[in-house]
Amino acid sequence: MEIFDLYTAEREKTGKTMVRGERTPEGYYRLVVHVCVFDGAGRMLIQQRQPFKRGWANLWDITVGGCAVAGDSSRAAAERETREELGLDIDLSDVRPTLTLHWEHGFDDYYVLTRDVDPRALRLQPEEVQAVRWASRDEIIEMIDGGLFIPYEKSLIDLLFSRRNHRSAHTRPDWTGG
Repeated sequence: MEIFDLYTAEREKTGKTMVRGERTPEGYYRLVVHVCVFDGAGRMLIQQRQPFKRGWANLWDITVGGCAVAGDSSRAAAERETREELGLDIDLSDVRPTLTLHWEHGFDDYYVLTRDVDPRALRLQPEEVQAVRWASRDEIIEMIDGGLFIPYEKSLIDLLFSRRNHRSAHTRPDWTGG
């Protein structure tokens, strides 16, 4: 049984928790993390969910995604989910989420990393992941259109691909630090 911390709208822990599968209580929020791994050629590593998974069964998804369990920070949850689902160790100790989206029941933190990984060397979690492969932005958009990929907003996919090489929202450094 997984237990999740509940947060305020300002993203402060409330000291309250909920059990996976329960409805998020009104006025409370939970934390979800995603990791998008890109290779040097600009492709994203994507995973195919198992056919028996509840929710989005058999569909392709971005590299990693999952809920932060009670006690997890966003970084710790992203590192843990990546290790569990793919057998890939990442260190996010000096990395903040590239993007945070707010949704009806929580916060989605997206971490964007560049790392050349051999998909055949990964240890896939059999309860979660049936396959992984590299895909371009256009391939992912085609998969979304064809009903083969979780139906993310295409603008989110575009944003994730555009953010893979950037660390700020600006295209030129005007800030002088003064």
